[in-house]
Amino acid sequence: MLKFIARRLVLGLITLAILLVIITLIPNIAPGDPARKIAGGTATPERLAQVNESLGLRDPVSTQLTNLGQSVFTLDFGESFSVAAGQPVMDLVFTALGNSAKLVALSLIIMVPLAILGGLVAAYKKDTWIDRTIVNTGLAFSSIPDFVAGVFLLAFLAVPFEFFKVQANAPPGSSILVQIQHLLLPAIAVLMVYFGYIARITRAGTITSLDADYTRTAFMRGLTTREVFRKHVARNALQPTVAVLGTQLGYLFGGMVALEIVFQYPGLGNLIIRAVDRADYPVLRAGVLTVAIIYMLATLAADLLIAWMNPRARLNIGEDA
Repeated sequence: MLKFIARRLVLGLITLAILLVIITLIPNIAPGDPARKIAGGTATPERLAQVNESLGLRDPVSTQLTNLGQSVFTLDFGESFSVAAGQPVMDLVFTALGNSAKLVALSLIIMVPLAILGGLVAAYKKDTWIDRTIVNTGLAFSSIPDFVAGVFLLAFLAVPFEFFKVQANAPPGSSILVQIQHLLLPAIAVLMVYFGYIARITRAGTITSLDADYTRTAFMRGLTTREVFRKHVARNALQPTVAVLGTQLGYLFGGMVALEIVFQYPGLGNLIIRAVDRADYPVLRAGVLTVAIIYMLATLAADLLIAWMNPRARLNIGEDA
């Protein structure tokens, strides 16, 4: 198991190294002068030279790559140029990351149990009107882009009902309940987008488990349906769901840009888009690398959870090691 974890970490570091190279090359191959984009069209030559010096854009690419790698390990990406001029980049990233973590946590708390329950019920009621209702409802929701779902919720819930808030960002010092109240609509939008996908994955895994020999044997031994689901079906049926959730976690942290814009929420995706728009390369680099590291750790956690759920997977890991 330890060798499996070490191997996955090595693969993750290789991926991170490739991403470092790409991020280093972006300002060097992008059209135009990055320093002028940051400093503005009326910047003096002295100001342009200062920006180039701060970003290291006049250094060889190998030196830029080495400096960026050092920034990752020291968590020091310098100061922001335009998103929040003069502020440390990692302060901005950690603040946005904390905001995204709140939204992701609430979204998962709402979405995961409902989607898994929907998939289990659809599988148990296979080919009935209940199954078709759950599947078709999920398909209808998942075909709606997240920002459209957000606008829909604003129009039909936030406008007529005072309980739902237009802005997802609660006032400073708000209690947890008030923060949840502000985050409820974007969390529901995530539920609408992901419910059908997760429910279908769970349904397919459950049907496969119900048709397996070990399930039929369990029924023949006289176990009740609840015992069969709890002891034999659930763990095997949920393994594909866990894998999907692990791969989607990175998107939830960095890809909900449209929702964050619709609900005026200062999350990590919103910060990255602002950095792109204002050519703030230090913020852009730190934000993209943060999302990549989250994705790497989430997929590793999902693999380990699957290994814990499935003894055969643990055996295969031990043999591979």
